[in-house]
Amino acid sequence: MTSASISLAQRVGLYARLVRIDKPIGILLLLWPTLWALWIASNGAPAPYLVFAFVLGTALMRSAGCAINDYFDRDVDLHVARTRDRVLTSGLISPKEALLVAAGLALVSFLLVLPMNYLVWALAVVAAFLAVSYPKFKRFFAIPQAYLGIAFGFGIPMAFAAVLGTVPAIGWLMLLANIVWAIAYDTEYAMVDRPDDLKLGLHTSAITFGRYDVLMVGICYAVTLAMLGGIGVSLGYGWAFYLGLAAAAAIAVRHLVWIRHREPGPCFRAFLNNTWFGFAVFAGIFVQTSVLSRA
Repeated sequence: MTSASISLAQRVGLYARLVRIDKPIGILLLLWPTLWALWIASNGAPAPYLVFAFVLGTALMRSAGCAINDYFDRDVDLHVARTRDRVLTSGLISPKEALLVAAGLALVSFLLVLPMNYLVWALAVVAAFLAVSYPKFKRFFAIPQAYLGIAFGFGIPMAFAAVLGTVPAIGWLMLLANIVWAIAYDTEYAMVDRPDDLKLGLHTSAITFGRYDVLMVGICYAVTLAMLGGIGVSLGYGWAFYLGLAAAAAIAVRHLVWIRHREPGPCFRAFLNNTWFGFAVFAGIFVQTSVLSRA
């Protein structure tokens, strides 16, 4: 089947595969930190439109990021077992189509922030730059997962800006915590592709950390939880918040058990399971701010 012979319905299906509609883990890993920030900034009572805009905007920007990533990686993906059958790499859609899909999704996402303030607009531009530049950045940076953490976590300062009109220190600390968490979960992901990445001369944290990869993942989880705990202390949060962190810590320990032998299957399983880490933190924040503070 050639690109020219594909029907409209089939083409829409290919676009859905391009933006990973069938793999929502990327959306969730962006969404949980954004919701952390939205609930903390609003003290558990975010405006309905902000919830709608940030949830939909997160999904749209993650989808646009997938299209951009595949555009820049279309030649590299051909040599990686896990990615060689992607729709752009296999020629089912054209590079121009991928760019148009990404641009359209980004435009709709930007329209969602128009009712918000100027600071959110400015941060949205930065977020778009991060999404576009990440695929190139990972070609030369030793730990591109840190840059991914900035891109994946930029909904945090945007959420604070949307609610408060400014980004307080805890907003930036939360972004830093997200960067460290992203290094943890994306190192697990990179451990799956390490043999292919070594052959291609690519840079990943799994390669940079070498035999200390599992240890570094554990340290990153611990630092993430410590920073989030510090935020809780500064805000005077109680048992519900820390119970959420304890649940996240238990999940992190389970991940370390799974990845200890560095087998691709368990490493990928640990990566996917990080949505529950993010959810556990959010559950603690939600109960603390939306339930207990109003009891």
